[in-house]
Amino acid sequence: MEQPVFKRIVLKVSGESLAGQNGYGIDAETISSIAQQVKEVVELGVQVAIVCGGGNIWRGIAGSAKGIDRATADYMGMLATVMNSLALQDALEQIDVPTRVQTSIAMQQIAEPYIRRRAIRHLEKGRVVIFAAGTGNPFFSTDTTAALRAAEIEAEVILMAKNKVDGVYSADPFVDPTAEKYEILTYMEVLSKNLGVMDSTASSLCMDNDIPLIVFAITEQGNIKRVVLGEKIGTTVRGSVD
Repeated sequence: MEQPVFKRIVLKVSGESLAGQNGYGIDAETISSIAQQVKEVVELGVQVAIVCGGGNIWRGIAGSAKGIDRATADYMGMLATVMNSLALQDALEQIDVPTRVQTSIAMQQIAEPYIRRRAIRHLEKGRVVIFAAGTGNPFFSTDTTAALRAAEIEAEVILMAKNKVDGVYSADPFVDPTAEKYEILTYMEVLSKNLGVMDSTASSLCMDNDIPLIVFAITEQGNIKRVVLGEKIGTTVRGSVD
């Protein structure tokens, strides 16, 4: 049997990746593909927690730029992540992967409240846990949610799944053909070069808690499994390169 190099991971799935080629909303085929990739990893015995973004439905910063109160816009974004999380839960359970959604904002009719010990127990029992509604606070991104939850549940790594790029580049590869892809970076380099891998709060939290980050493309089927098995794809970000 193939041996994974990680026992417990946090998978950060951007909202845009759930939209597929549509650019908006939830694409059934895409979300089914992601669910199948997650199942492959669960079958290896890896404990999987997931954080979904909400940008395919609503982005708080964009709403704020249009005149909506920033806190209100962010709460709307949190609700978007719940919709994505429920859709992913449904896709996983349709292929017999037991899944729990835990929200940072109480929604007892549709999901469990986030309770750290309960989340860890679910993971130990082989259930996928999806953390929804961000941190429950405005002004914090879902990248920060992934960093925070990874620290809380003692995950070994954050896997950041992208739908447009296959790693971290020195510039936007779709705009600048000379953009260089990095194989490995430190969090200090990410911050000093303003590479936009994740926001500064999330980067600092990962750096302070020594949580490595692997950025890769989710569009290629099987990539999550490849990362978990230790294949060198995408870009790895660590506290140091030693």
